[in-house]
Amino acid sequence: MTVHRAFGFRFVIFANDHSPPHVHVVGQGGEAKITLDGVSGLRLDWAAGVARGDLRRILRETERERDRLIAAWRDIHG
Repeated sequence: MTVHRAFGFRFVIFANDHSPPHVHVVGQGGEAKITLDGVSGLRLDWAAGVARGDLRRILRETERERDRLIAAWRDIHG
């Protein structure tokens, strides 16, 4: 389920996915997985096909929207 959009990317939480809370960010020919509640905040798990500048923007946007994204994860996963 797409829970947020920014910079031509979709921030997706899959209903059948596993913990810990995370988002898949998909767009412009690439994808990244970002854990939302890592030990020191966000954690980039991996990225493929995402330009460095886009990745920086995605991480800043994820940090800015973190509370809302965690709330969306909880709504989807109970």
